[in-house]
Amino acid sequence: MLGEPAPDRHEVGAARRRKEDARLVTGRTQWTDNIQLPGMLHVAFLRSPMAHARITGVDTSAARSMPGVIAAFSGRDFAGEQGTLPCAWPVTEDIVIPDHPPMAVDEVRYAGEAVACVVATDRYKANDALEAIEIDYEPLPPVLDMTEALKDGGPKVHEAGNRAYTWKYAEGDIDAAFRDAPVVIERTFVQQRLIPTAMEPRAVVAQTDGDHFTLHSATQIPHILRIMLAQVTGIPEHKLRVVAPDVGGGFGSKLQVTAEEVLLLLLTRRLGKPVKWTESRSEGNLTVHHGRDQLQRVSLAADADGRLRGMRVDLLADMGAYLMLVTPGIPILGAFMYNGIYKMDAYDFTCTGVFTTKMPTDAYRGAGRPEATFAVERLMDELAAELSLDPIEVRRRNWITHEEFPYTTIAGLTYDSGNYEAATDRALALFGYDKLRAEQVDRRDRGDPVQLGIGVSTFTEMCGLAPSRVLGSLSYGAGGWEHASVRMLPTGRVEVVTGASPHGQGHETAWSQIVADALGVPFEDVSVLHGDTAISHKGMDTYGSRSLAVGGVAVVQACEKVKDKARHIAAHLLEASADDVEFDGGRFKVRGTDAGKTIQEIALAAFAAHDLPDGVEPSLDSDATFDPENFSFPHGTHLCAIEVDTETGATKIRSYVAVDDVGKVVNPLIVEGQVHGGLAQGIAQALFEEAVYDAEGNLLTTTMADYLVPSAADLPDFITERTETPATSNPLGVKGVGEAGTIASTPAVVNAIVDALRPYGVNDVPMPCTPERVWRALQGGTS
Repeated sequence: MLGEPAPDRHEVGAARRRKEDARLVTGRTQWTDNIQLPGMLHVAFLRSPMAHARITGVDTSAARSMPGVIAAFSGRDFAGEQGTLPCAWPVTEDIVIPDHPPMAVDEVRYAGEAVACVVATDRYKANDALEAIEIDYEPLPPVLDMTEALKDGGPKVHEAGNRAYTWKYAEGDIDAAFRDAPVVIERTFVQQRLIPTAMEPRAVVAQTDGDHFTLHSATQIPHILRIMLAQVTGIPEHKLRVVAPDVGGGFGSKLQVTAEEVLLLLLTRRLGKPVKWTESRSEGNLTVHHGRDQLQRVSLAADADGRLRGMRVDLLADMGAYLMLVTPGIPILGAFMYNGIYKMDAYDFTCTGVFTTKMPTDAYRGAGRPEATFAVERLMDELAAELSLDPIEVRRRNWITHEEFPYTTIAGLTYDSGNYEAATDRALALFGYDKLRAEQVDRRDRGDPVQLGIGVSTFTEMCGLAPSRVLGSLSYGAGGWEHASVRMLPTGRVEVVTGASPHGQGHETAWSQIVADALGVPFEDVSVLHGDTAISHKGMDTYGSRSLAVGGVAVVQACEKVKDKARHIAAHLLEASADDVEFDGGRFKVRGTDAGKTIQEIALAAFAAHDLPDGVEPSLDSDATFDPENFSFPHGTHLCAIEVDTETGATKIRSYVAVDDVGKVVNPLIVEGQVHGGLAQGIAQALFEEAVYDAEGNLLTTTMADYLVPSAADLPDFITERTETPATSNPLGVKGVGEAGTIASTPAVVNAIVDALRPYGVNDVPMPCTPERVWRALQGGTS
């Protein structure tokens, strides 16, 4: 039956339940680990138990003789074909990018690095056979501390040394800003190392059909992965298909070209059989790239009234043992956000990337911007305390006012729109700020052992990555565009093909809403295809809160092209000039008359092709590629009230309010879910999570019992609301929401804890702020 016009209502802005959820929540879907192929073999990797050592011998013979084992290989078996894992972001001309073999050949540089593999008829036999492989190591000194790693004469991770690069940015006269400044705040903050912990572990299935290859992977970046794998393995790009099935979370951890993806392609090519690998949780903690791990030495200069003069940032960023896909660029993204929402006269930023014998770091939700926001928001609270000002007041004195947009910041970005006053005022009202401050004073006066702290975080972020020319100026190895196709089917239904590859964000629902409004078709009549390079041949994938602000706009532009094609056919069928044909609510009509046809009728007429204008092809299908002119800049105000037991160090979040401005909202339910998930991850950094290595470079937090991820029971009910200042850099007016909660929440929580403890001489608690760390801070105080 021919599709009917859409009901007379707007889909964009509606709280639609997600189309995807029925199959995702019930498990009736295709995760990579669900894939079963005829004759498929299973792969297990033997991983180095040492952080740094030479490999002096490998014997796989005993493993090869075990039941069910088909083959066993060492790194030397693949030395001639495995190449080096790519780094696509050489941030300076003199950056050191060491070779990064997918399987170690002569030397291991972090605990967990693959040194051998077994291929067997099932995963259990493959894992059992790993114990039979004998590897001889000659231990080398581990390199674990960034400051020590940069000293002369110490052990080296690579022969070229432990400094990967030094990157600088400066604007204004920083010396003048600090010279004779009435107030100078200096602090050192540690951004602890984090493990992304996606719900779905990584998994890879590779198969070959003659000289053609298909790789299924739980990845965020099927298009980028295809290009990079072709370059690493030598498989021609047009003979390699990459499929990202439904993917259960990523948070940046699946924005990667992994050793396992390369090696499974090499194994299927060598053996001629399909092969599968799925990581265990412990294996994932060891070998999924980690996040954060930065040492921030920051200084803020201000006048006596709290007006900011300038800011210095000296950053050490732990790269781990190698530079992975975008490792060196992650702290550079943060370089443009240390100024936050504030005006100042000068800014000086230096980042040094340092090699250590740990798992490499790379993108993790927020990617450089949570670290920057944490530093500036902690400093603003420290400045308020120094001047005996309310933390809100010191922010008001320095932020960009809504009348000043667009505003070019000291870091060189042009913020196109925003209203920090509105978001903050609404957050204060929802929070009951004045009442909580009064309760805080009362508790302090009474000497209550349970003190109340109030934390503030007023933030913005750069997302919607990104204008291709800007990325090029930063030496990034690709562009920031996105592609979409819109196909009008003969029955009036619509297929959308998107280059954005979801891993839980709700693309299928949001894109359907956008198309329903743009073409005037029912929401239910739109399907969205993604994640398969044989279907979606072109795209830049999903990360950096770019899907809607870039990919969604590409969908809109493709819809406009569909309507333009349909208008000419409609004009012909209605015997009118195309200039006189209007489109509204899914129907073309001649201006001033009742004569018209639905877009579904035009789609069928184009398919039949019986009566088309001369020179018009029988198709409405259209493609569009959108390259944004600017980043987008969501913002908001987050407020946190925490009760701190000064006798035990225990903390409890009593209330949390988040008022975010993400521009135009397509689906408020999806926005709410993204904010809640982001808050959980940011609060987790503040209170719970930390990847810990011992003195020998062994990761101690390899299980869920050791690496503390919060559950719903550990988190409060969140009060969330939105203000709306549409973006001016894209026709949808959207800004992005996927990382906002993570960026804003960490400083809000830590500021609240420190605020509770200031009467005890405490001005910082290292993250995660566990009860023990809070208690120790109370015993010694800090100043």
